[in-house]
This record gives sequence, C-alpha cells and structure tokens, in this order.
Amino acid sequence: MRLLFGYGNPGRGDDALGTMLIERLEQHRLVDTVCLVDMQLLIEHAADLIGFDQILFVDADVACAAPYEFSVVTAQQDESYTSHALTPAALLFIYQQAYRRPAPTAFLLRIRGYAFELGNSLSERAQHNLEAAIAKVQQWHMEH
Repeated sequence: MRLLFGYGNPGRGDDALGTMLIERLEQHRLVDTVCLVDMQLLIEHAADLIGFDQILFVDADVACAAPYEFSVVTAQQDESYTSHALTPAALLFIYQQAYRRPAPTAFLLRIRGYAFELGNSLSERAQHNLEAAIAKVQQWHMEH
C-alpha cells in the first residue's frame, strides 16, 4: 500500500501545490493508494504512516528547481523534531521511535512555487509545474 501525503496552506497561493496534487490524483482512484492532505506535518501524523510500504510526501518549495525535485527521504532527527511543523525526515524518525520499527520507504516531491502571499491564487508558472508533477507521480505510481 502507498500513501500520497500532500501538505500546504491553500490560502497562500502556490503553497497549496502539495494539497492540490493529491486532490487531483485522488479523483483517479489509484490502486492500492491512500491520499491524505493537511496544512503541515505534525507529530500526530506518525500514526498515519502505519501499514504503508511506500510514502510520497508532496509539498511546494520556493527554493527547488522547476518544475519539481523528487528525492528519497530517510528517517533523521533534525531541528524540526521539536517544533510545531515537521520535515518528512523528522516525521519518519518519530515513527521509528514511536513504533520501534523501520519507517516505510519514503520519497519527497517538492514542486516549485513562486507566490506564497496570503490570499494569492495559484500562479501560472506554478500551475505548469503542478501538471508536470502530476505526470511524474503517475509515472512513479506505475513503476512502483
């Protein structure tokens, strides 16, 4: 089973890229796949990772290359470990600590965003990046 987990703030323009990707893919009803969205990663989300073989985290990023960057995520304690919002690596670390087992295989898809101001809608450039990212996730899903 796979978990597609998109996060971001839909009220902040391109920050909604992660949640928008998941909502679009959820319409396709991908086989053996569960979709989840939230504003940010929290400690409580460690429980949401139970029972999955693979996890794909999806987020907007102002600093990554366009249209997106796709990478492997490994469990790691980082500075977000004690903060309110976590990185995917820190969430995997918490999962391992809480459940005393290795974290599922995980990946991070960072979609390039440009405008994150409160009240903005999705920018045109981010919309193009979103379409490319959706194609990437569909390809990844078929390969795994």
